[in-house]
Amino acid sequence: MDELKTQGKPFDISKREVWESWCEVKANKGAPGVDGQSIDDFEVDLQGNLYKIWNRMSSGTYFPPPVRAVEIPKQHGGGMRMLGIPTVADRVAQTVVARHLGIRVDPVFHEDSYGYRPGKSALDAVERCRQRCWKRDWVIDLDIQKFFDSVRWDLVIKAVETHTDAVWVKLYVQRWLQAPLQLPDGTVQLRDRGTPQGSAVSPVLANLFMHYAFDTWLTRHYPDVQFERYADDAVVHCVSEHQAREVLAALENRMEDVGLRLHPDKTRIVYCKDQTRRGSYEHVAFTFLG
Repeated sequence: MDELKTQGKPFDISKREVWESWCEVKANKGAPGVDGQSIDDFEVDLQGNLYKIWNRMSSGTYFPPPVRAVEIPKQHGGGMRMLGIPTVADRVAQTVVARHLGIRVDPVFHEDSYGYRPGKSALDAVERCRQRCWKRDWVIDLDIQKFFDSVRWDLVIKAVETHTDAVWVKLYVQRWLQAPLQLPDGTVQLRDRGTPQGSAVSPVLANLFMHYAFDTWLTRHYPDVQFERYADDAVVHCVSEHQAREVLAALENRMEDVGLRLHPDKTRIVYCKDQTRRGSYEHVAFTFLG
C-alpha cells in the first residue's frame, strides 16, 4: 500500500492509513460481524477488500452495515452487558477515523483520564487513587448508568467538530452512531443515542464526550478537587464529607444536562479508612494501608 493521497476523490484519505488500520484490526483479532466474515476470510482477498474500503471512504460512499449485538456477563455480576461487534471491514474503516481523531485529541485530554489511552492503564489509575486516598479522607465512587447506550449524538458530533475540520470524519462518525444493531434473534433495532461498546471508534468517542461532560467541567467548577477517570467510571477525591455531598449533587445535575445518569446503586460517597483514620461511615469501602 502506497502513501499517495487520494486523487480525484472528495476526501483526502491515504491508502497507507487504511493499511495501518488493517494491521491494528488484525492484531486485535475479534469475532465476525453480521456478515460472518472472519479475519482469515477477509485476508483471502486482502488487497481487494482494503481497496474497497479506501475507495468508498475517500469517495463518501461508505455506509456501515448493522452491528452484531452480543450479550456477555458483566465482570462483577449484576446482569448482562451488550457488546456491538462490527464486521471486519467496518472495524478497519472505524480504525481509520479513530486513528485520525486519536492523534488530535489525546494530547488535550486530562492527565487523569486513563481509559483507552496509549501509555495509560487501569493499574495507573488505581495507583494514583491510592496515593490520593492517603491525602484526602473522602471520595465519590462514581459510575454512569448505561453510558454507552445513552451518549447523546449531537454532543458527540459537536466534540468531534472541535478537534478536526475533516468533513469525512464527521460524516462517518454520524453514520456509525446511526448504524442499527442486529440482535441475537436476528431482528434489527434502530437507535437514537449511544455508541456500541466494542466498536473500534467508540473508545475515542467516549473519551472525547467525557472530556467535556466530566473532566473539563469538574476542573472548571471544582479546581481543588482531584479525580481519576477510566472511561465511564471515576473516583473523585474530596477534603470533607460536606464537599463530597456538594460535588456529588452537582455531578448528578451535570450528568442529567448531558443526557446521562449516575447509577443509583453503584455511585456512593466513601470514607477512606487507614491506620490513622479510624472513624466509621456507612459506606467504608476503600482501605489503603501504607
